[in-house]
Amino acid sequence: MAGPVKTEAVVLRSLRFGEADRILHLYTPRRGRIGAIAKGVRRTRSRFGGRLEPFFRLELMLHEGRSELLTVTGAQTIDGHPRLRDDAVALDTAARACDAVGRLFDTTEPHPDVYNLLCNELTLLDARAGGDGFAGHANQLAFRLKLLLAAGFAPQLASCASCGEREHLSGFSGAAGGVVCPACEAGSFPLDEAAHEFLATAMGRPLAQAPDASDRALRQAERAIADTVEHHAGIRLREAIAR
Repeated sequence: MAGPVKTEAVVLRSLRFGEADRILHLYTPRRGRIGAIAKGVRRTRSRFGGRLEPFFRLELMLHEGRSELLTVTGAQTIDGHPRLRDDAVALDTAARACDAVGRLFDTTEPHPDVYNLLCNELTLLDARAGGDGFAGHANQLAFRLKLLLAAGFAPQLASCASCGEREHLSGFSGAAGGVVCPACEAGSFPLDEAAHEFLATAMGRPLAQAPDASDRALRQAERAIADTVEHHAGIRLREAIAR
């Protein structure tokens, strides 16, 4: 329905367009992923140009017309996450989080829990930027696991995804949908106990309490997540970065 639209949104990407405009990729709580154009925003006198940058959380006024792109008519900052700009790793982690959301939830179907998860991740990254190394491998994988849960792709971790066996779970298969036992390991890759424990713990803990693990365990956990995403969603996420 054409007309004014008011919504919260996180800016996933901001692209130059024409002489003075920007195309925005936005994620919203009630409209999922949408595209918008901010006309004349790159001119020096633009009243809200500085707000329409990646990772900003905004209150937007949009106009919906016949185009697939909505038009930005107003913007107020809820959180600009300014500390991210001074921490290269946190900034890159934020970019990968936004990219994962944009790829896994590339529709206008509403997912308020995904919006809240992304806002939580950006807030945590901003709060800890330049500090204790929160923007590391474990955090990124925990975030992706929670995205899989929201998408309905969470891997089976409590028992063999093929036969239900609850012991000797030594492999992982994206095609099977989770951990597998030796009898069902065809097409799987080895998953150490430490990697299995990381996946199960990270799935159940709040994002701010993502468990740590060895580099080997985290690499195996990332492969398990990547295989699950590729098999069920048909996409490949950017590799997480270690710190």
